[in-house]
Amino acid sequence: MMTTKILFLHGFFASGSCIPAQALKLTFASKAEVLTPDLPLHPREALAFITELCEHELPIVLVGNSNGSFLAQIVASRLRIPALLGNPYFEMTRFLSERIGEHEYKSPRADGRQHFVIGQPLINEFAEVQAHQWDDCRPEMTDRIWGLFGENDHLAHFELLFLQHYTHAYHFPGAHTPTAEEVQEYYVPLVEKLIQQPYNK
Repeated sequence: MMTTKILFLHGFFASGSCIPAQALKLTFASKAEVLTPDLPLHPREALAFITELCEHELPIVLVGNSNGSFLAQIVASRLRIPALLGNPYFEMTRFLSERIGEHEYKSPRADGRQHFVIGQPLINEFAEVQAHQWDDCRPEMTDRIWGLFGENDHLAHFELLFLQHYTHAYHFPGAHTPTAEEVQEYYVPLVEKLIQQPYNK
């Protein structure tokens, strides 16, 4: 029997060991394998990495947060994989432009690299990807890619943009990065519902 797999894509400052990733793994431990890789910093490299991982591991659902949702939307549309986009940040250039300089990841990465730099070349690369992020949207995916928006998210405000392309928008009383409890209470039921949809049978 083939193992059900879920692929979680973390936010820009996070890693595959972040709290939302750990919460998903813990909650689905007896039901599905949750893949939580560290994503490359550069968006084109990250998209290629995610695409290859999806083609090899065949996840039934993608789950993202913030930049991870930005990337998940692109791959989910392209590969026709259902997805839950948590607090998607569809204009990453705006996010990055306000944070130029040296930074440290907020959770440990498997390769031990904890520092990175945001500069204009990285912003330019995101701008190119951002400009084409909706290119693979198809009518059959409008009800298969869902959005989950924190009512106290003070960073990303893209629900109206999401609803220009997709139909299912949900809310939870949290901030931009969900706590473990919020993942269990709000993310997990929606992921389970996505898994049970007819197109996943």
